Amino acid sequence: MPEGDCTKYRAKYGTAVSESEAEALVTGICFKTGPPRITGVELEWLIHEPHRLHLPVSPARLEAAYAALRALPLHSLITVEPGGQLELSSLPAASLMECVSDVSADLALVRDRLATLNLTLTGLGADPWRPPSRILHRPRYDAMESYLDRAGPAGRRMMCSTASVQICLDAGHEEPGPLGYGRRWRLAHLLGPVLVAAFANSPVQDGRSTGWRSTRQAVWASIDPGTSGAPSLDPEPRAAWTRHVMDAPVMFIRAQGEGNEAPWTVPEGLTFRTWARSGAPRPPTHDDLEHHLTTLFPPVRPRGHLEMRMVDAQSGANGWIVPLALTSALFDDPQAAETAYRALKPLAERACPPGAPAAPRSPLWLDAARHGLADPELREAAAACFAAAADALPRMGASAEVQGVVAAYAERYVARGRCPADDLLDGHRDGHHYDHEHEKGILR
Repeated sequence: MPEGDCTKYRAKYGTAVSESEAEALVTGICFKTGPPRITGVELEWLIHEPHRLHLPVSPARLEAAYAALRALPLHSLITVEPGGQLELSSLPAASLMECVSDVSADLALVRDRLATLNLTLTGLGADPWRPPSRILHRPRYDAMESYLDRAGPAGRRMMCSTASVQICLDAGHEEPGPLGYGRRWRLAHLLGPVLVAAFANSPVQDGRSTGWRSTRQAVWASIDPGTSGAPSLDPEPRAAWTRHVMDAPVMFIRAQGEGNEAPWTVPEGLTFRTWARSGAPRPPTHDDLEHHLTTLFPPVRPRGHLEMRMVDAQSGANGWIVPLALTSALFDDPQAAETAYRALKPLAERACPPGAPAAPRSPLWLDAARHGLADPELREAAAACFAAAADALPRMGASAEVQGVVAAYAERYVARGRCPADDLLDGHRDGHHYDHEHEKGILR
């Protein structure tokens, strides 16, 4: 359905929404097509004291720090995750370099302000020492925790102890081709495990090696699959995503009424489709559909644009630039997009084999999280993708510095079949604790 066909449903978010109206809304807003021209990034960080990274930071101290950060003149939006992780979300940028420039300036201000409070940003995909502890106590997070607890302890880890680099790119052209939305949707799911493997940066939890290069990805693979799983890649993307949304479990039903702080209901076995058909315990509203969409966490989430959610948080002042630049080049440069797609196609059998669970639980995704680039196929695909990006970045106007950090990362890790987690594991085996120098040193 064209985008404009669903706008008549947007006027009153408090009004009831039928099954067909909900399907029209999701179909109309999930892939907003046009020439790729907008880039964004969302950076999540753990917060620690320098050189005392195993110690918790009190909620009161975190709240004071975040109040100080919100007073800064930033381009990006500051938000806080349930466990106190800081998230910096860029504004949509017209180019890769605009995004890099704005976020780099914001991060410099944030780091300087935190330093005055004896705190620091730590770029790791999962907290290596501290157990999950929620500092945000709101009806939404109370309900989310109750829902996720049904599948085990991984939900609390996900909420409170993980951090990522999320890359946001335009959905693409309506027409087919390297920049068409159908091709970009499939490319995102084939590239995803390569990004997991190349940037795995979370091998330790509770002070012990977990056996995974990306413990963060293992955590995501352990929560409720109705919440974290990808839709089928075979049908047309809009239809597949709409079906996935409608048939996904409802995480909570909000208490109605302005300022109502009553606990939210956590239903069991209720899909949005069933809720819309039955109207019980009350008819769902447009607002309910909007909240439902925010409780689905697949590795690639279509929100008008494509949100790539599989990359561990990266260490160093500019470690986050590498996955952003790599992914932007492979999606927005037609030549690089075609080269990457050809290099990644052989991975399809392991990425989404018939009858196997969807990402992030399919064989290739799990292998990427467990082995990183020690997996030969993933290493070969990563090398091809980094080479294609290196060719494309000058055409995209990337600065010499951005090209340099991507090249340095390829040499340090990809060419050697390694990822940042291997550095952490080497130190862990030698009996050395993670030190703040690691945070500075990934891309000196």
